[in-house]
Amino acid sequence: MKSRLATGLVYSTDAGRMCPDCRQPVAGCVCKLAKPLPKTDGVARVSRQTRGRGGKTVTQVTGLALDVPALAQLGKQLRTACGSGGTVKDGVIEVQGDHRALVMDTLQQQGYRVKPSGG
Repeated sequence: MKSRLATGLVYSTDAGRMCPDCRQPVAGCVCKLAKPLPKTDGVARVSRQTRGRGGKTVTQVTGLALDVPALAQLGKQLRTACGSGGTVKDGVIEVQGDHRALVMDTLQQQGYRVKPSGG
């Protein structure tokens, strides 16, 4: 178990939550801005998956070269367009339900190149 001194400052009454890597306030974190964007071919791939979800279906969007805040914002727009829930994990947008056609249309309207992926 690490001692409290080894982990560094986690919360400050001055600025709120602190980033454990750069020790700056989370709102002004410099380390998340320095992370490189994932390398992709510029094509958003939309697929449907049920594996590991207890039979529930999710629509996944991969291959977008966006930073974390932009990906979260796009995920929110897609979830709103589909009228369902979802999340953004590890550079993949997941929308609950089978909404491949609607997600592809929404992405194409926003100017992304989109391809269906999987069966």
